[in-house]
Amino acid sequence: MSKQGLRDSSVPYIPLPQNPNHQNVIVSLVYYHRPYQTNHYLRRGVIFAGVLLLLSATILFFYPSDPILKLARIRLNHVGVISSPKLTIDLSFSLTISVRNRDFFSLDYEKLVVSVGYRGKELGVVNSEGGRVRARGRSYVNATLDLNGFEVVHDVIYLIEDWAKGVIPFDTTTKVNGVLGLCFLKIPLKV
Repeated sequence: MSKQGLRDSSVPYIPLPQNPNHQNVIVSLVYYHRPYQTNHYLRRGVIFAGVLLLLSATILFFYPSDPILKLARIRLNHVGVISSPKLTIDLSFSLTISVRNRDFFSLDYEKLVVSVGYRGKELGVVNSEGGRVRARGRSYVNATLDLNGFEVVHDVIYLIEDWAKGVIPFDTTTKVNGVLGLCFLKIPLKV
């Protein structure tokens, strides 16, 4: 295009004023947060809280609790009285114990031995040969209770006194040999 063509164009050209007191103008663009960035932080916080809640619920469900034991049946097998040197009684019972397990763990045991004591003295032993305590259910366990050397005069007085209070403080030590089951996992157990 020629100079004549530029002058005749439809865009008028106005020269800039030659004013020495001119002002500088700064044009600043407004920065907007992108909506996906704020949602990203919110989403990350919600996911973290959800994972924390799920982990807490899992620990609550899988944390072991004590089973509920009830004596379902008792049968006297043997009674022996020994008069020398002190009057003692040897007793043998067959027990059926109802075990309500609230946990997600099952227990298949080969041998269960519980030593029973009363007021610091061992009274006897409970033996059970093999059985299964189901997870989240009720199981019946057969056992034999052998009380050896139960001193009639000394122990019966304290036993009646504790029974009148409503609580008989037995001391127990348990030995278990078996397998602890959780879903499809089988964990050997010897305690």
